[in-house]
Amino acid sequence: MYSDLELVKRCLRGDDAAWEALLQTYTRRVYNLCYRFTGRSEDAEDLTQEIFIKVFRTLKSYDPLRAKLTTWINRITRNHLVDHYRRTRGDRATSVLDGEMPIADASPGGNPEGSVESRERRERLQAGLSRLSPDLREAVILRDLQDLDYAEIAQVLQIPEGTVKSRINRGRLELARTLKRMDR
Repeated sequence: MYSDLELVKRCLRGDDAAWEALLQTYTRRVYNLCYRFTGRSEDAEDLTQEIFIKVFRTLKSYDPLRAKLTTWINRITRNHLVDHYRRTRGDRATSVLDGEMPIADASPGGNPEGSVESRERRERLQAGLSRLSPDLREAVILRDLQDLDYAEIAQVLQIPEGTVKSRINRGRLELARTLKRMDR
């Protein structure tokens, strides 16, 4: 297994196997972020492809002294999602969640009841997340679903760490209220 820095160097030298390794390492994380932000698997797939095209084109600008590769890719993802949100804001007002969950999140072990319950929880969470403002949603997703620490989130979102903590707190509270209203 190569370090992220070695993968980047190999990619920049045109090593296709290194690019494949980078994709295998980060595609699921980027897809999950896109899916949690959009709530639609088709959009998440398209956005993931667009993001990795952007990563490929800008890889030479990656500076390991400024951020970990994970943080850099998350920043590209976040910026792309914000741009996507701005472009499609009108479409989003009339869109409905399609309810389709990514296969990668399917319950292992073949327990149909557990799989249905798990899918229902994911759908409920996704519906709740979709009702948060983009600022709150991305902070909650990065912390609670992507397990980034506050400093990494501050780097990705390019905001102070205090603002990150505030958004996460407000986002969690709003999500809890939303989920509670959905239970009624």
